[in-house]
Amino acid sequence: MQNPRWRNASAVPSVVVVSRTALVTGATQGLGLALVAGLAARMEPGDTVYLTGRDPERVERAVASVPPGRARVRGELLDVADPDAAEALAARLGGADVVVGNAVMRVGPDDDPRGIVDGYAEVNNFGTTRLLRAFAPRLPDGGRLLVVASSLGTLHHLAPVLHDRFDGRTTLDEVDAAVGAWRDAVADGSARGGDWPGFVNIPSKIGQVAAVRALAASRREADRRRGILLAAVCPGMINTPTSGLWWDVSGAPTPDEAAGPLLDLALGPVDPAMYGELVRHGRVLPWKPGVGS
Repeated sequence: MQNPRWRNASAVPSVVVVSRTALVTGATQGLGLALVAGLAARMEPGDTVYLTGRDPERVERAVASVPPGRARVRGELLDVADPDAAEALAARLGGADVVVGNAVMRVGPDDDPRGIVDGYAEVNNFGTTRLLRAFAPRLPDGGRLLVVASSLGTLHHLAPVLHDRFDGRTTLDEVDAAVGAWRDAVADGSARGGDWPGFVNIPSKIGQVAAVRALAASRREADRRRGILLAAVCPGMINTPTSGLWWDVSGAPTPDEAAGPLLDLALGPVDPAMYGELVRHGRVLPWKPGVGS
């Protein structure tokens, strides 16, 4: 397939550069900021990388902190918890060639899941499906739409009796409904007496991967013909203060180091086997026990 950055100008053997755009959500710190810097370094002069976040001052500081690259970096406000924000930004920008959904509400070991689950699901899950609805229909040929999830986002980490809550979902509305039911069970305390894991990150990440799988099922053939990659991605353990609340991350990669494999997916050749899957370090992680995809 022809590189989407170039198109034939006429019968004359010459080409015209077509500038590209990339957009990263949750990009004012950590992995998101590293992805913006990496995209700016790897993309071309004339391209634009949009660094987004919900706080204008943090966005401004983050843009100023990005080392000079080849592409320009611009700040944009985007609160994925706002039901209308993703669609409004996508419409104004006309979409983007590369979109990375990285917005996340962080949770600490001392947080009561019942008290934080509403906001947690609103950002991590419904924010993800809003981003998918807004930007997927606007992807150009050769586009990339990646959702940062986790290796916890597979059914291996969920009790088998709960697998059908997320497995086989065919629409984003169905995934949203499954996430909403889990959120309500956590909020009213009924999840504690059932089979749901106590760590809210597990069902949330499974919901993110299920959303990618549901959208991919409806677009697979057309996207493959157009060279589009839609996938969930796992960066692995990262040495950040938030991760350090839960685990010993002293030997884990920095955000800049963890960003490398994700940047390869965002800008490199498409491997059809990765379409609609959860990918970690260039390898597809099986969705459920005994099944490779």
